[in-house]
Order: sequence, then C-alpha cells, then structure tokens
Amino acid sequence: MIDDQALDQMRRPTVTRPLLGLTILAVEDSLYACDALRLMCLHSGARLRRADCLKSARRHLQVYRPSAVIVDMGLPDGSGADLIAELSNTVPRVSVILGTSGDSFAEDVAFAAGADGFLAKPITNLGVFQTAILQHLPKDLQPCGLRMVRSEPIHPDPVAFREDMAHAAEILSGPIDSSTVEYLTLFLRGVARTAEDEKLETAASDLADARSGGGTLEGQISRLSGLVQARLQDAVAI
Repeated sequence: MIDDQALDQMRRPTVTRPLLGLTILAVEDSLYACDALRLMCLHSGARLRRADCLKSARRHLQVYRPSAVIVDMGLPDGSGADLIAELSNTVPRVSVILGTSGDSFAEDVAFAAGADGFLAKPITNLGVFQTAILQHLPKDLQPCGLRMVRSEPIHPDPVAFREDMAHAAEILSGPIDSSTVEYLTLFLRGVARTAEDEKLETAASDLADARSGGGTLEGQISRLSGLVQARLQDAVAI
C-alpha cells in the first residue's frame, strides 16, 4: 500500500515530466490548436482542460483553480484580454497566465491586460511550451535538477483541423457582419498558422485587410469559403 508521502513524491515534477501535477486550462476555440496543447501536456505530465469561449472559461474557474491558464486572444464571445485582466486581479491569483494568438499585435494587448507571458501560434515546440510555464511557476512547483529540453515538433490530429474547417464553414454559411468577419479572420489565421497553411492564412489576412480598409468583402469571403470547403473535402486535409 502506498503511503501519503510516497504518493506525494509520485506527483512531484521530474526532469522528464516537468509539469507533472499541474492542471492547465486552455481557453481556445480551435480544436486543432488545442490538440497541440493536449499533446504537449501529455508529454509534460500536466492535465489539460479546455474551454472554447469566455463563458465556458468562467464556469470552469468557478469550480476549480488551475495551475496555469492559456488564453486565446480572439474568442467567439469576446476578447481574451478581458479574461486575462480578470484573472490577473483575482486573489489568490493563478500562478501562470499566458496569452496566445496567431497575430503579433496581440502580444502587447495580452501583456497590457496582465499576462505573464505570450505563446505565438503555431505552438508546436515542446521546449518553448514548457519554458513559458515553468519560468513563472513558484520554485516549489518546479522540477529539481537540469531539465531535459525536447525540441521536436508536435503534430496535432488532422481530424481536429477538419473540425475547425467545419466550424468556419458553418459561420460562412450564415449572415456575416463586421464582428463576424473580425472573429472569423482571427480564428482562421490562428488555425492556418498552426497547420502551416499559407494559402488559408493569406486569404484570412486579405479579408481582414479589406474589412479594416472599408472595401467590399464579398469577393474575399467567397474566396475564403472556397478554401475552407476544399479542405473539408480533402480527407487528409494537411
């Protein structure tokens, strides 16, 4: 029979599983990006929970206090910066609050809201992911000794990518106003960067530029819709 001291020791982080014992909440609407985080947590020893919007994240936070929270900056029901600001001012504070986005401008917004760090998409490097969390953790939650840094890329499940495309296709099939375009372009640019899909990222960026410039959007929306449908029809997708 394992006593409490031995059980506690088993839950302590190690050099090969440096995030053992941690619970990480990912506030992320992209299943593909979240699958990358799931694999990184699996390799690191952490437990991952997911919320796909601000409302869901707040429900999670009423039930438990995660060790770290990773917040996507563009969510379907608002800005991730709002949640970061809430978490930053909550007592007791979550140990690690990280923003994430496929857009470079979002880094400054995340830090201004109170984030400890920022993970630029695509998040595919295990060592970068672990370091982003470990450098902000209290010393008693960090592994002792030299950590084995693994730099091999993480490859999320292509099925999750296709599910993200189905989500985008559903949005594109309905009424599209300015706020919908803003969310859709943020969502698709993040997914495209994670998937290294340059054509999709360019089309999403062109739509965002057309929106900000006050130009007509029909042609750009049609082009983006065609790319999304092509990826849905491709069984391999990427």
